[in-house]
Amino acid sequence: MTYRVERDSMGEVEVPETALYGAQTRRAELNFPVSGWRMPKAFLLALARIKRAAAVVNRDLGLLDPAVAGWIVQAADEVLASRHDGQFPLDVFQTGSATSTNMNMNEVLSNRAIQLAGGKIGSRDPVHPNDHVNLGQSSNDLTPTAAHIAASLEVAGDLLPALEKLRLALHQKSLATDNVVKIGRTHLQDAVPIRLGQAFRGYAGLVEEFIRQAEPARDRLLPLALGGTAAGTGLNAHPEFAGRVIDLVARETGTPFRESGNHFAAQSAMVAFAALASALKTGALGLVKIANDVRFLASGPRAGLGEIVLPPLQPGSSIMPGKVNPVMCETLMQASALAVAADAGVSFAAATLSNFELAAAWPYAVWQTLDTVKTLAAAIRLFTERAVAGIEPDAGRCRELSDASLSLATGLAPRIGYDLAAAVAKRAAETGGTVMEAALELSGLPAPELEVLLDPAAMTGAATEGNRAANIAEEFVP
Repeated sequence: MTYRVERDSMGEVEVPETALYGAQTRRAELNFPVSGWRMPKAFLLALARIKRAAAVVNRDLGLLDPAVAGWIVQAADEVLASRHDGQFPLDVFQTGSATSTNMNMNEVLSNRAIQLAGGKIGSRDPVHPNDHVNLGQSSNDLTPTAAHIAASLEVAGDLLPALEKLRLALHQKSLATDNVVKIGRTHLQDAVPIRLGQAFRGYAGLVEEFIRQAEPARDRLLPLALGGTAAGTGLNAHPEFAGRVIDLVARETGTPFRESGNHFAAQSAMVAFAALASALKTGALGLVKIANDVRFLASGPRAGLGEIVLPPLQPGSSIMPGKVNPVMCETLMQASALAVAADAGVSFAAATLSNFELAAAWPYAVWQTLDTVKTLAAAIRLFTERAVAGIEPDAGRCRELSDASLSLATGLAPRIGYDLAAAVAKRAAETGGTVMEAALELSGLPAPELEVLLDPAAMTGAATEGNRAANIAEEFVP
């Protein structure tokens, strides 16, 4: 590899000859070979979008030569079109304000602008990375601004649509299975019957709750830190700069971003961003519950619950022929674990690295949170399309387990009292017979009345148990 020599405030440094980035990026590349993880593309695109808007606004304010602004805009458009993805090599674990990544973007845009102007790459002439591309900005206000923009757009454009498709699929499955009666379970023990559709209705409600948490968390990201520059005072920025840039970004993205009303708070802490990580974690807990229930309901096929059947996707064992596993459930549960870890990590980083006028945990928080959004959205889509959409109930198995359950004795309690109903359940357990058989022996009630009282479908919510028992008593008692 051949190198060119560039200079920055610390002296000379060799930069790969074909690289669009410059000296400061190269120093960071050499200083931070930590993880191999790169800053999320959504964050880099948000940076480029802000730089583009800044060039336009600085031109309109008379602070930037129109030709220089035009070259910067063209270079930013190329980054937004993914033409220079390989020019952002820096590790996530770097300076906590992401100054290195900001300068990486500044250098790529300035050098590409220099090429467009016919100049010599690395010369900083006629476009300077700091004086022109970074005009009116500091890493300290730019990074949280880009973080908020990227996260807001990713949640709105990726996660929320995936959640809505899952909610709709579960709702449709609820309607399709509402006539299938199954045994309920509490404490992993038999409980009173429910309809399979009611279980799916509960799952849809958990997804709705995730959406209700994600939307306001996204809205908390709309105020942007841009305009505070280094410490919140706005030093070296035109008083109209931030408002105009944010208005332009808002129009281009169709998102109502606005300038923060308190730049000191916006730059010195990560409260809104941490709230998003927390919302992702809390919502993911509901996803884990859904996926875990589905895989247990589908367990078997012969020695498990087997109340539903999942689409078979791939062989499940390298040694057991014919085994098929609930892989989509496991995938979603593992993706959800990432959200739990992200919340803990972002909260810890935000708490320990938010000191005085700067929150210095942005690269990690951005990477962890955006990665969680992307991963969750993908796993949710796959779970929806390859698991939920293809679920089929095994109505026969559901009825078999429901009819055999001792919990059916609960339907007798309003008519014969708790103690006698408990004795019926105990006798059925001792003999291995059904509740109906034990009730015929002990309750003194006629078979037609018992058939109504012990009908599993009638126990799933058509009326309150008290009213149902009263109606039955009126029908059968002279």
